[in-house]
Amino acid sequence: MTDSSSIPIVAVVKSNGYYEGTCEALKLIEEQIAESIKGKKRVLIKPNFVSASIQLAASHADSVKAVLDILSKYYDGEVTVGEGPAIGSLEDAITNFGYEVLIDEYRIKIIDLYEDKHVELEGVDRDLKPLKFHVSKTMLESDYLISVAKPKTHDTVIATLSIKNVVVGSLAPKGEKEKIHQGIKAININIARLGKNLMPDLAVIDGFVGMEGEGPVNGDPVSLGVSSASLHPVSLDSIMAKIIGFDPLDIGYLHYLNEWGVGVADLDRIKLLGEPIDKV
Repeated sequence: MTDSSSIPIVAVVKSNGYYEGTCEALKLIEEQIAESIKGKKRVLIKPNFVSASIQLAASHADSVKAVLDILSKYYDGEVTVGEGPAIGSLEDAITNFGYEVLIDEYRIKIIDLYEDKHVELEGVDRDLKPLKFHVSKTMLESDYLISVAKPKTHDTVIATLSIKNVVVGSLAPKGEKEKIHQGIKAININIARLGKNLMPDLAVIDGFVGMEGEGPVNGDPVSLGVSSASLHPVSLDSIMAKIIGFDPLDIGYLHYLNEWGVGVADLDRIKLLGEPIDKV
């Protein structure tokens, strides 16, 4: 898990493509990545396939390719890519989004999180009373969890970024994702509570093209031209929230994670590498 006591560093770059932008952002924190992955044995990349057929709603294969290229310098073990699409099948998503090329080139393992063993974690229902959620055992037990997300507006929690990608994506078996929707206050508390156990070790947000409007699935494309990366997901999500037009502390789950000391959402306490917010 990320050490929230250290000064969080977030890399932000102008992006001219999914691969190029993600690589440039990762290179700004490459030394940190190299140090953080030492000794790790169970590396899992979680892309965002909320839909198995709508590319705009999904992490681009080139974004993941960039992550794999950086990782390969410092890690020679097996990499697992895990996901369970809310709409459609993982098999269709792999085909539709061109991930088959990555499987062949990098010999990555693909795991359908819906078929994984699960572990119980506690959240709340709409009355804020205890409610058990089932999450992927493989994701929870990975010792280096990487979230590769894209910035999208969200119909319930304002914005979906790197933390929500892993939290909601971890919910299994099928039907568990719907259970997290317990009203606006509860879903934000649940994302924050589960996020404490599922916080990415490395988070990437590829905003070469983002989504606004009817997100997280049926929104409109935005040529944002920004990529970002960090070992501090709360801070990364907060910076990206600001870039796409929101006060991060107005986003419930970021507010709670900041309040609980899990991460830093206060923009004045985050060190930025690369482009300043007002330039992107």
